[in-house]
Amino acid sequence: MKKHGWLILVIGIIFGFTLAKTTGKITRKKVKAAQELLGIRFENETIATMLDYLNNNLKGYESMRKFPLDNSISPALIFDPIPNDVVIKKDEGLNPWKINEGAVLPDNPDELAFYPLLDLAGLIYTRKISATDLTKLYLNRIQKHDPKLLSFVTITEDLALQQAQKADDELSKGLYRGPLHGIPYGIKDLAAVPGYPTTWGAAPFQNQVIDEIATVAKKLEDAGAVLLGKLVSGSLARGDVWFGGKTKNPWDLDQGATGSSAGSGAATAAGLVAFSIGTETLGSIIAPSTRTGSTGLRPTFGAVSKHGFMVLSWSMDKVGPICRSAEDCALVFDYIRGVDPKDRTTKAAAFKPLNKLDITQLKVAYFHELFEKDSSSSGHNNQRTLDELKKIGINPIPISIPQNFPFEVFDIILRAESGAFFDELVRSGTVDQLEEQHEGSRANSLRQSRFIPAVEYLQANRHRTLLIQDFHDLIKEFDLVLSPTYAGNQLLMTNLTGHPALSLPNGFDDKGRPTSLTLIGNYFGEDKLVSLASIYQEAYKYHGLVPLSVK
Repeated sequence: MKKHGWLILVIGIIFGFTLAKTTGKITRKKVKAAQELLGIRFENETIATMLDYLNNNLKGYESMRKFPLDNSISPALIFDPIPNDVVIKKDEGLNPWKINEGAVLPDNPDELAFYPLLDLAGLIYTRKISATDLTKLYLNRIQKHDPKLLSFVTITEDLALQQAQKADDELSKGLYRGPLHGIPYGIKDLAAVPGYPTTWGAAPFQNQVIDEIATVAKKLEDAGAVLLGKLVSGSLARGDVWFGGKTKNPWDLDQGATGSSAGSGAATAAGLVAFSIGTETLGSIIAPSTRTGSTGLRPTFGAVSKHGFMVLSWSMDKVGPICRSAEDCALVFDYIRGVDPKDRTTKAAAFKPLNKLDITQLKVAYFHELFEKDSSSSGHNNQRTLDELKKIGINPIPISIPQNFPFEVFDIILRAESGAFFDELVRSGTVDQLEEQHEGSRANSLRQSRFIPAVEYLQANRHRTLLIQDFHDLIKEFDLVLSPTYAGNQLLMTNLTGHPALSLPNGFDDKGRPTSLTLIGNYFGEDKLVSLASIYQEAYKYHGLVPLSVK
């Protein structure tokens, strides 16, 4: 039996789903049919010896399902991608941010919506504007522009005004919490906020209220930030389609904002929030940032707590800021990062944005084949960006992206883990109520997850271990690596390895829509990512621009 042991769990998983809605024992005929799905073959005599095991497994599955699992329960296996030779520098706490006390109010109040965070902080600190008035400005912009963008699921107006008034009251008494004090923001609607729906963008969860607060939302509350609302996630973190429609790109209202952090990208680019929080599993911070011309930071896996957020993949989910500049990303990241006892994957690591960085000392690489093969508008902008970096003192070194891995199989990691989190949704049939039901939909992804063998999931993760080490060995001698965002397997690869990345706006395509280049850092190398990006953004103004649709 030992050499056939892996099949027991595989067939059990398959028929555990099939028989959840039917009756009867697993028979030799059913096992033979299942073999076609798994690409294996056993003789009749061998199958007969397994039937008792398979039926006992099924009884075990049915028994297990009588024990409820809270969404907060993660598997006993904790993913940790950090190789042994990585030295995590000691965290020294928050950085000493210098707010711009000399910032002045514009003649057109709407221009405030696009101010850098440290300028807004200076205006609030010097009482040139109150947190309440700034909050009302953003709320008015939401009412005016969001009906055409569909970036908000829930506007938390009462909470926002309460938090803004509290910020004003504290400031009047001499209590200033720091540069996010009184700054209005939005958070992706995968995050729990007490008293408000946490819909995950999906019709079956429209009325779901989770009586806890996501750690990131709590950290921002403690920093004095003002929550304007819950921003659109595509249905169960898939794309830009949710139960309220399709979230639009403010640069082109005929185009979706893409990626499941679509609401965060659209609202930030449109000046409906001062900054936003998104999540990424396979591109959902980088993609909407690219589409909307925002600057998005996807942190190292484990740098920011995921507690209180919907799980798509325990081993791939990341939480990070989407802003209008790299400096803004650095500021927000500083306040949301760090260890959280409620998320066992989190780590304490140093973060020191290098404000006086000698750019000529940075060692930067780029995936030259990916640049050379891209002839699109984005490709032309990427080539120009290489030239612009040379002009400011960076001479990128060509390297080759890893190729020799089974990239076709890695997606089963995400799909198997999401299938486990949404087990009840699938077995109850409620999955049929999701907004999209086509072949590439989240609904279909969850259904097929029941047919991913446990052994193949583990085998894929073993290959992932090799990928992590190979990618780490390739880039560890560099401070940063440049890559076209969508070329090759870059997004898949770096989300599997858990490396940090930043979406850097670098121009517009032939239809006037933003393009971006991706910067990739070493583990817990967010400081160098935001530092280089900030220096580039000081020299070249492709970021923080105002889309015509929301002027």
